[in-house]
Parts: sequence; structure tokens; C-alpha cells
Amino acid sequence: MDDLKIADRTFKSRLILGSARFPNPQIMIDCLDASGAEIVTVAIRRINLEDTEDENILNLIDRKKFMVLPNTAGCYTAKEAVLTAHLAREALGTNWIKLEVIGDDETLFPDVPELLKASEELIHQGFVVLPYCNDDPITCKKLADMGCAAVMPLGAPIGSGMGIRNPYNLMIIRDIVDVPLIVDAGVGTASDVAVAMELGADGVLLNTAVAQAKHPIEMARAMRLALEAGRLAYRAGRIPRKLYATASSPFEGIIGSGADEK
Repeated sequence: MDDLKIADRTFKSRLILGSARFPNPQIMIDCLDASGAEIVTVAIRRINLEDTEDENILNLIDRKKFMVLPNTAGCYTAKEAVLTAHLAREALGTNWIKLEVIGDDETLFPDVPELLKASEELIHQGFVVLPYCNDDPITCKKLADMGCAAVMPLGAPIGSGMGIRNPYNLMIIRDIVDVPLIVDAGVGTASDVAVAMELGADGVLLNTAVAQAKHPIEMARAMRLALEAGRLAYRAGRIPRKLYATASSPFEGIIGSGADEK
């Protein structure tokens, strides 16, 4: 696997794993190890930053092995998201932020105007911004052009498990942005990850597909292998699609073809 570079950091793994909805903390830790991920996202608004108990998720994650990427999940305005990013920077000592500004509780789609506003403000304040956004090429291009370190378009609605719903949009995004493209949200199983990577994504962020699987640790390993296979396939270059068959063996010299008959 070739390395993934985002901003000024380089990662061996292209898989990013969320930390929510696991059956228990130990399974979360085991899944992190099985997935091979080096980045784990944590929702700042859903944890107590003053809690020093052992069960605090921030105390459970080995910061020497994993980069904790705070996110602004649960924010509905640019103002809320910017404030949450500052709380994360103060508490965790990182200027990296996965930026989420949600439009409503039902679809959990991004509020694009508020997302753009928050992204611009945080970039100007020195944050490394990784925005969760729609799979809209225009929005992704605007985010990349303003200085976001990556774009993170959804594959399908958060937690839906519907997989990659608009592959052609992702292909367009890959073609027009020059920052890493991380598919974020909607993955249901390993084949979804492989598809995302074969389309040219630089990485995949997922959570529910592993955390809520029947056997989370096995699914985490499956996601790791699927991502590696998808990336290798993308780099290898698939054959063109054709309507009709093309023989894999040449016709010349076939026995009984008449070529050797007198």
C-alpha cells in the first residue's frame, strides 16, 4: 500500500474508523487494531472533556498508536461548529478537525452554506479542515479551493449502509479536486469500500458498518482487506467495459480451424 498524505502528515493506512456505537469499549479497541486504521474520529460534543475516568473514550485510545481526529458531529450551525473546533483544539492539542455541520435530524445531510462558512473561518484560524459534505462536485471544488486539507463526500446517508449511491459524482470529484478524497458515510460492507477505492478515493471513513456488524472485529478486518484490494485495483487500471465478448485466447493455431489443413 502506498502512503496517504493529508496536509503535513503521512499515514500508512487509508482507513479511518469512528469510535461510536460499539457494543463495548474493548470491542472498539480490538476493531481499531483489526482495521489497521491510524486515525480514529471522536465526537467532541458527545464526550465529557473534563472526565478523567478510565472509561472515557479519550483515555481508552492509545495516542501513540492512533491519531485522534475530533469531529463536530451534532452541530447545526457554523457558529456551533467553530466553537466545538476550538474546544477540541484546547482539550486535545490538535488543530485538525473533521468538520460536520448538519442540516436536519432526519437525513443528516450537510448544511452546505453553513459548512462553507465554517470551513472558511476555521481555515483562517489555522485549522486543518476535513469537511463532511454532499457528493456534489461543485461543493467539493469550493471546499478544496478555499484550502480544506481533504474533501469527505458521503457515499450514502450516515448509518444507512446503502453503499456508494452516486459513483459518477465521486469520479467527477476525483477528477476536479487536487486534495485527498475520503468517502465518508453510508458504507455497509466490505464491497462498498472496494468500490469506493476503485473509483479513485484516497481513503474511506466508516463507523456503523463495523460497530453494528454481527461480528465487528471480523468486519473491521474485512474492511481493511477490501480497502487494500480496491486501492491496488485502482492503481493497476481496470480493462475497458465492452458490450460484446473478447476471447482471452487467440484463434490462430486452434486445432481443426483449417489453418493446417491441406
